[in-house]
Amino acid sequence: MTGAADSVRVAVVWVPDFPVLACGAQDGEPVAVVHRGAVVACSASARAAGVRRHMRLPTAQARCPGLRVVERDLAAEVRLFEQVVHRVEAEAVPRLEVIRPGLLAAPARGAARYWGGEPQLSVRLVGTVAELGLPARAGIADSTFVAALAARRGDGVVVPADGNAAFLSPYPVGVLGVPRLAELLKQLGIRTVGDFARLPAGRVAERLGTEGIGAHRVARGGSARPVSVRTAVQDHTVQRLFEAAEEQLDAVVFVAVALADELHERLAAAGVVCGRVEASVETADGRILTRIFRHEGRLSSRAVAERVRGVLAAWSETGLLDAGAGEPGIRRLTLRPDGIAPDTGSQGAFDGERDTPVEVERAAARVQAVLGHRAVARIIEVGGRGPGDRIRLVPVGDVPDDGAGASGGPWQGLLPAPHPAAVYPVRRPARLTGADGTPVGVAGRLELSAEPAFFSVDGRRPAGVNGWAGPWPVLERWWARDGGRRVARMQVTTDDGHAWLLLVDRSRWWVEAHYG
Repeated sequence: MTGAADSVRVAVVWVPDFPVLACGAQDGEPVAVVHRGAVVACSASARAAGVRRHMRLPTAQARCPGLRVVERDLAAEVRLFEQVVHRVEAEAVPRLEVIRPGLLAAPARGAARYWGGEPQLSVRLVGTVAELGLPARAGIADSTFVAALAARRGDGVVVPADGNAAFLSPYPVGVLGVPRLAELLKQLGIRTVGDFARLPAGRVAERLGTEGIGAHRVARGGSARPVSVRTAVQDHTVQRLFEAAEEQLDAVVFVAVALADELHERLAAAGVVCGRVEASVETADGRILTRIFRHEGRLSSRAVAERVRGVLAAWSETGLLDAGAGEPGIRRLTLRPDGIAPDTGSQGAFDGERDTPVEVERAAARVQAVLGHRAVARIIEVGGRGPGDRIRLVPVGDVPDDGAGASGGPWQGLLPAPHPAAVYPVRRPARLTGADGTPVGVAGRLELSAEPAFFSVDGRRPAGVNGWAGPWPVLERWWARDGGRRVARMQVTTDDGHAWLLLVDRSRWWVEAHYG
């Protein structure tokens, strides 16, 4: 752990419910901002009625019948927040990083010296945003993550140097943002960040993999990375010089999409991804305006274009793009990647090849735009015992954030090959009976109560059983206080040429999969 004199201090400014404010909601009005059918932000009155982020729209409307629903306009959010960014840059800190509309971060040390200390800097930041008529909270800590939590706790919370671990200690493990890991830790009796931080780092690395290592580092007060206001790698920078200064913003945004595509191609060729992009424009009169955006995971061309459009519109509205007496327009547009990291989590192509054609990614994005984000998905192999437990569908463009891909074991009770040809998303009810028509049961010692003679699924006409294997026991979560899950699997073949994978749970038979 670094000493106080060497710690990297970060200041975070948070505007609560910013998407709601950006859509012009009135005080006390129940409003939900939605994107692709899910709530991304809601007003205080909507929360009081039971509406929550990530909730599906029908559920939100059922909980709050008078809810006003607004489709998210990210470009409008960027334009409005750009006013905040410009004011904070001019009045409080000279350089900062936009995490997302409504949340920004900046190095705190130099600014704190200038304003007389970190508490004074926090007051200055909140007051600067308040001048625009927007509510704001500020937090200062050794990392962006902890500073953001401090801002959410209340106005002007300053976490002491080297105090990240103590500040995080009482929080539930879910705050670390890794749902699958949080669920596992709760099952093991580890419910707070402090409990998790006290685990030996070596054991965490052995049992929980790379995600566990990163979360454990944060729990112990570390940081994934310092706040950055400069580009770490220049080799992948892309730019476009206009022959004549371009005055139409739509034309510049169109070029931004093409540059983003080129940027992605360069990053893919190098085997890396970026978490931030600095967009820079050079005006015809020689001025340079820049803005840094963070987007965890791989940036899409559409995301870059939306942010560039919003910022350019905000700069135009505030007069920053005006040339005065000089020549108007934009002479150069530059995109610089930052937060470069190895590309370790993307599927190469739908046909199993390593390199995905750009046309395939664009086609997937177009289908998602029409049918929804989850309309195009890729298959991720995960750990599990049954055939349906070992795959997960992840929407194209998403990076699995909950341990997907961790297919290692050992998984006692794992169903061996050959694998079924069809796995049903929902188990289908079945009936397995003996020759006299009585249901076949499975005793605690895995003994069948009768020899299987007839099998039917979904209430259809029974078929004769001409072979079976099993049953095999599966005991899951045996350590849980609320009781584990004890089931058994069995394979049967019928005289009509079919083979089935069955599961018996509490004396009821179900079909999990069909072999053909």
